[in-house]
Amino acid sequence: MRSKRVSHLNAAVEHFELALDQCPASHPDHAAALTNLAWARLQGYTRNHLQDIDTTISLFRHALALRPQRHPNRPFSLCNLSRALNWRHSKKNTAADIHEAAQLYHELLPLCPEGTYLRSVVAGIAAKYVIGRCNDLPTNASDEDICLRRVVLDLCPVGRQRRPRALNELSDALSSRFEQSGNIDDLDEGIQFLREALSLCPEGHTGRDVYLNNLAYSLGFFRFHHQGDPNDLDEAISLHEEALRLCPVGHESRHFSLNNLGGALVTRFNERGARDDITRAISLYREALTLRPPGHPTRDTTLNNLACALQTRYNKLDVSEDLNEAIDLCRESLQLAGLDYPERHTGLFNLSSALCSRFRHTRKNEDVEEAIDLCQQSLEALPSLHPDRYFSYMWLKGAYLSRYRVQLNPADLSLAVENFRLASRHPTQGFPNRIQTALRWVAAAESYQHDSALEAYQVCLELFDNHVMTRSSIISRREAATAFRRAQSLPVDAASSAIHRGNLPRAVELMEQGRGQQWSLVSRLRTPLEDLESTSPELARKVSELNKRLAGAQGSAGSTDRAAADRAATKYRALTRQWEAAVAEIRNLKDFSRFLLPPAYEDLQAAARHGPVIIFIASKHSCCAIIVPTSGDPHHVPLTSISLVDLNNLKERFTGAIRNASRMNPMQPRNDLIVLLRIVWNEIMLPVVNVLENVLKLKRRSRIWLCPTAAFTSIPLHAANPFLTKADRLKEPCLEDLYVCSYTPTLSALVRSRQLMKKRVTPSFMAIGQGQPGVGKGKELLAVDSELELVHKLVPATASHNTISGDAATRAGALEALESNTWVHLACHGKQDPAQPYHSHFVMRDEHVTLLDIMEKDMPHAEFAFLSACHTAVGDKE
Repeated sequence: MRSKRVSHLNAAVEHFELALDQCPASHPDHAAALTNLAWARLQGYTRNHLQDIDTTISLFRHALALRPQRHPNRPFSLCNLSRALNWRHSKKNTAADIHEAAQLYHELLPLCPEGTYLRSVVAGIAAKYVIGRCNDLPTNASDEDICLRRVVLDLCPVGRQRRPRALNELSDALSSRFEQSGNIDDLDEGIQFLREALSLCPEGHTGRDVYLNNLAYSLGFFRFHHQGDPNDLDEAISLHEEALRLCPVGHESRHFSLNNLGGALVTRFNERGARDDITRAISLYREALTLRPPGHPTRDTTLNNLACALQTRYNKLDVSEDLNEAIDLCRESLQLAGLDYPERHTGLFNLSSALCSRFRHTRKNEDVEEAIDLCQQSLEALPSLHPDRYFSYMWLKGAYLSRYRVQLNPADLSLAVENFRLASRHPTQGFPNRIQTALRWVAAAESYQHDSALEAYQVCLELFDNHVMTRSSIISRREAATAFRRAQSLPVDAASSAIHRGNLPRAVELMEQGRGQQWSLVSRLRTPLEDLESTSPELARKVSELNKRLAGAQGSAGSTDRAAADRAATKYRALTRQWEAAVAEIRNLKDFSRFLLPPAYEDLQAAARHGPVIIFIASKHSCCAIIVPTSGDPHHVPLTSISLVDLNNLKERFTGAIRNASRMNPMQPRNDLIVLLRIVWNEIMLPVVNVLENVLKLKRRSRIWLCPTAAFTSIPLHAANPFLTKADRLKEPCLEDLYVCSYTPTLSALVRSRQLMKKRVTPSFMAIGQGQPGVGKGKELLAVDSELELVHKLVPATASHNTISGDAATRAGALEALESNTWVHLACHGKQDPAQPYHSHFVMRDEHVTLLDIMEKDMPHAEFAFLSACHTAVGDKE
């Protein structure tokens, strides 16, 4: 400053100090005097004349404290203090100053009406100073940093140039917190912000590749690994491909895109096994490594990524030269990263994994010893709830199991099982990884006859249930439930394991828990609450309302709008947490400790109150039946003459025989069916009948309930017949001569139906017939009307009876009939869809009634449906 101006400024400061002395704390102009003095001092500081900014800021703070909310001059005090903090940050680079300035501007902007001078000044300063400087601060996972990023985003309304960057920075902070906590809500919110940022940067925008990469990484690396939705992985690869196209050879960000796309391709190779994916991924990583030469700050990351890709190819395709290169690259990466590198644990367990792979090949003990030590180091580096501890447990498990296979030391097997347990139960890791681990635990426990097998099965079933429950649509639940190998056979395998260990009640419980998972999830939201209402009416109302909201939030199919699907999933998950909290509260009530939990054997035995229930179990281990009697322990009936392979063959033979019989003259003998039904009698039902007659002393013509599972579901067990004639020329009795047979899909279904019978209303019967479907929906069914007339004559007089057919038999009419009646007869075309089972349907006049439609409807009175339609008894390959 020129000396004359300095002297003027010094004089101003002195006069303002005198004015302040004349305006003590009680004086009405004290705040104004403080402000004037502070403003003069700030002018000196900005011109490098005064160095004491701290006193100036203190004066501005004092003035602000004297101007509380709604004071007319508070906006000016907020503006002044913010400006002073900005100046101190610009010279001293104190992060706390820019944090506070952002908070002050966040409060200030709503106090400045649009079009006013103060608004234009403040908005300009905020954009120029605070937003830019906040965006330049290092991102971290702290609540404070996330709060700051939210404030900055509020300072960047839609239409502002800096909004995409603010969205990206907030997303980055949320992703960092997700990495530490595993909270999927943080990740989903971050993905929503990145989608908006990308939408604000159309093709041609200079920063589009950054947002493409970041969104793709969040989808393909974070969320796919946490939730296992294949749509996320496919979208991520598409976005990475676009980002790479925007970064041609010579582009400064090409190495980022090469690394990111390589990682997504490795993930897809692990999921789907396409050799081209792993080959291309390794090629991309090698190119990225050339762009990150020695001395580059992120060379260690690419070394580690390339090492993982090479080890993956070695493990899956046995490319022998890959393994040693992978180990060398891991060691180089760790050396470059240093001991203080925040992600060092990743390099530690990756090297551990590679050493385990080499140990399995060479059996050199030093490799496995080092692998164990590296995993233990990685665990020491991570907090107890960090999601990545899961991977440390997994590789530690792998090391112990590898050593056990070579040295057969039982202690190693026990340590491996303990790490299986820790990994599968690690609460902040995603369900797909934990389910895979639990399935591997099952396989190892079965293979080595370890006594943790039943625990492993139980963990699997619990994880499947929790994983599926988080999906917001019936179709996405099915996709989640069938995404894992062995998932479909898990209930029968678990039951077989319990039988092998002599625990028949547990076998029944496990079988029940795993069966009909989709239907049980639907029925869970329709559980009768009468008993709860008498104990806690408020809780009953709460859970009833949440049931309705959850049912209403369920989608029926994948949305093409991925952002909308993400928002729906987040909303559904929030409702699910509220529902779980309400259920937990209910379980604290007396006599409600097992509310909506898998039923115990004592509860399931109620299904056999009016006759024994026979559960047929077919697994790769054995085929058998378990008879649940009216009282007492269950009975095991080994079916030693038949295997799972035999059953599948029998199923195929029945399909062919039934198809052939439909083409035969009614007077021709069905010899193929006779042969097959004789097999069913001799090898399946006769051993069961022997126990019913000789052990349980069950009287003839008693009711029995057949509960087939797996391959048994496609076998007509009730029609079992010896087709033999005795010496007195009387026929040997068949199963239906001996007992009255009924079927039930699960024991719980039978228990629930009897509970509903206690409060049943007068039954109503609806016959739905559609013999004249619309154009292109099938040929005319000429016998439908006569069938409906016959059915009408057979309906008991006590039941009200109605019929809809012809033009009235529409999709809406049929669904309304299903909702409001107890008994329904359907006579129409039916079509099974093996590829999309929920699209299997009945043909109506206008639109189809699909299985999905039926599952989504609440049918509180439904008891019985007779399906007189094609394909309704076909079954499928599973």
